[in-house]
Amino acid sequence: MKANEKELSVRKWVIAVSIAVPLVVAVLLGIREPIGNLDTTFLPPIYAAMNGLTAICLVAAVIAIKNEKRKLHENLIKLCMAFSLLFLLMYVIYHVTTGHTVYGGEGVSKAIYFFVLITHIALSIGILPIVLFTYVKAWSGNYEAHKKWAKIAFPLWLYVAVTGVIVYLMLRPYY
Repeated sequence: MKANEKELSVRKWVIAVSIAVPLVVAVLLGIREPIGNLDTTFLPPIYAAMNGLTAICLVAAVIAIKNEKRKLHENLIKLCMAFSLLFLLMYVIYHVTTGHTVYGGEGVSKAIYFFVLITHIALSIGILPIVLFTYVKAWSGNYEAHKKWAKIAFPLWLYVAVTGVIVYLMLRPYY
C-alpha cells in the first residue's frame, strides 16, 4: 500500500475522532455526577503535570529529530500522545465529579487568565486533527508532508501543553 493510500485509509477515522472527542468532552462536562465517595480533588496537579510532561517531550522530540534520531523522536511523540490522552481522561473525570473551579483574581490578572484559558481551549480542540494528520503522514511514510504539518503542529501543541500548566497554576489558589 502506497503512502497516499495508507493516509486515505485512515482519513475518515482521523476526522471522526477529531469531531467526536470535543463533542463527547462537551457533553461529559455538562454532567455533574459525584461517584459515591470518590474524591477526585487530587487530580488537577496530576493532569497539569501531564501537560508539563507533554511540553518537555515535545521539545525533546524536536531535538531528537534534528539530531537524526528518528526512533527516539517517534517514541517521544507517542509518549506525548499518551500524556495528552491521560490529561484528557483525568480532566474529564475531575470535572464530571467535582465541577469547575472559579478563578478568583481580578483586574488584569483575570483578563490574562481568560485570554490564556480561551486560547488554550480553542487550540486544544483545533490541535487534535492537526496532530493526528501529522502523525498519519509519518506513519504512512510521507515524511515531506509530515515535516510541513509538524511545523504547524509543534508550536500549537506546545502552546496548548504550556498554557494547560499556566491555567492550573493560576487556578491553584482557588481549588
